[in-house]
Amino acid sequence: MPRLIERLLIVLASLGIAIGVIALLSGGLLAAHDAPGITGSGSGPGVGFPDQGAALLRPGDLQPVYDSNPPTSGPHVPVPVTSDGAQLSDYQLLQALEVGDVVFMYGTPGPPSGLARLANSIAPFTPALAATGGSVILATRPGTVGVIALAWTRMLHVASVSDPQLRSFAEYWLGRGYAYAG
Repeated sequence: MPRLIERLLIVLASLGIAIGVIALLSGGLLAAHDAPGITGSGSGPGVGFPDQGAALLRPGDLQPVYDSNPPTSGPHVPVPVTSDGAQLSDYQLLQALEVGDVVFMYGTPGPPSGLARLANSIAPFTPALAATGGSVILATRPGTVGVIALAWTRMLHVASVSDPQLRSFAEYWLGRGYAYAG
């Protein structure tokens, strides 16, 4: 009888080890350990922020507090971007990001040397393309140092236009707005 119990224990231990190895190799033990509040877009260039949604506000509604400055997602009045190189309101910025545009922000009255050429080589601005998420939009934002690249729930801050991360960021996130993340 003790030999039968010994064999049974060996079989059960072997089975337990086999199940443990299979679970470990398949990632089953790690599958539920994702970052809460971040959905859809996964990893990619830039710093990720939680998706605050894209609820539409009416003109006159109280503007919410966003979790980043400039904001990368959140409720807004849908105000389209109609010109390149202008200062954008938070609502214009969020509308552009929601549809999938990428925005390059800078702190000077005009874009830094080479930024317009970079943006045009990736996806030139027209109001029609911007309305559908197909543009890289240039925007001045007082107080900005260097260049900030923005996409829905993503931000990249670089010191100069020559940083290759700008192109990578724009090419990766262009067209990936709220519908992509949600």
